[in-house]
Amino acid sequence: MTAPSIDTTHIPAALRPLMLAMARGGAALAAVIRRGDASMAAEVGTNSDGDGQKRLDLHADALFRDALKDAGLRWYASEELQDPVAMQPDGAWALAIDPLDGSSNIDTNVSIGTIFAIYPARDEAEASFLRPARDMIGGGFIIYGPRCCMMVSFGAGTQFYTLNPDTGCFDLTAARVTIPDNASEFAINASNYRHWPRPVRAYIDDCVAGSDGPRARNFNMRWIASLVAETHRILMRGGIFLYPADARPGYEQGRLRLLYECAPIALVIEQAGGRATDGALPILDRQVTSLHGRTPLVFGSAGKVDRVAAYHDLPEAEVSALFGIRGLFRA
Repeated sequence: MTAPSIDTTHIPAALRPLMLAMARGGAALAAVIRRGDASMAAEVGTNSDGDGQKRLDLHADALFRDALKDAGLRWYASEELQDPVAMQPDGAWALAIDPLDGSSNIDTNVSIGTIFAIYPARDEAEASFLRPARDMIGGGFIIYGPRCCMMVSFGAGTQFYTLNPDTGCFDLTAARVTIPDNASEFAINASNYRHWPRPVRAYIDDCVAGSDGPRARNFNMRWIASLVAETHRILMRGGIFLYPADARPGYEQGRLRLLYECAPIALVIEQAGGRATDGALPILDRQVTSLHGRTPLVFGSAGKVDRVAAYHDLPEAEVSALFGIRGLFRA
C-alpha cells in the first residue's frame, strides 16, 4: 500500500498540503478503529468543556496533530484542548477540529467521525477562530463506518471521497453532491420532547401525525447519536436533523459546538443545496465568540429546514395547540 493520500484534482492548490495531511490522519485513525482495541473506549477524564473523554478521543487528537505538523498550519484548535496550539510560525491556515465525533459509540461499533473547519490564519490564535463562520474557506468531515469516507467543501460545491483500503488513497467518488429534497425522514432525540421549545414540538407533532395531520404524509424517525453519521445519511438521502436548545440546565444554547462541529457541517450542507440554521437563522451567519461555544442546530433538505424556521414565526396559539389547526402547513 502506498502512503495515504487524496485525489487533489478538485482541491484548491494552496490547500492541497493541508488536505493531504488530513487524509493521512484520517487513514491512520481509520486503521486504529478497524483494529477494534477495546481499551480505546475507556474513560480517561474530561475535555475542556467538561464532557467525558475516551482514550480514542485523545489518540485521534494526537494523530491529527502529528499528521498536520508540516502542512502549512499555523494554529490548531481542538475539542480536546482548552486553547489553540501553535504549529508552524509561517503557516497560512488555522484549523479547528473535533478529532472524534460520536465517541460514546466506540464500543457499540456505530459510525463515528472527524469534523474540521479551515480558516485563514491571523497573527493571534484566538483571532484566527473568533470570527464570522462564513470566513471559513474549507470544512468537512471524515466518517469511519462500513466505508471510510470524506465530505468536504471549499465553497464551490461539496465533494465526496472514499478511502480505498488497498491503496490508502481517498478517491473522488463525486465532485458535487446534491441533497435530495423529498425524503420522509427526520432525526431528533425524541426522549427530550418535554424539554423542547414549542415550535420544535409543533413541527415534530405534525411529522408524527403523518397522513392524518397537517403534513398529510407519513414520516420515519432516525436517531444515531453520531453527528457525522446523521450528516452523511442526509447528504445521501435527504431529510432533516434537529438538535434544538431546550429547557434543561446546560442546554439553553444547544449542545453542539459552533466552531468545529456546526459551522463545517453547515458548510457542506449549504454547498450541497441544503440549509443549516439554529432553528431560525443560518448557522454560517453566526459569529464565533468562544472556542467551545455551543449552538442549536437544524440542517438538511432546504424545504424542510425552511419549514422549521417558519414554525418559529407562528403565533403562540398555533404552536401551543393541537396539530389540526396549523392549516398554513397543510400538505
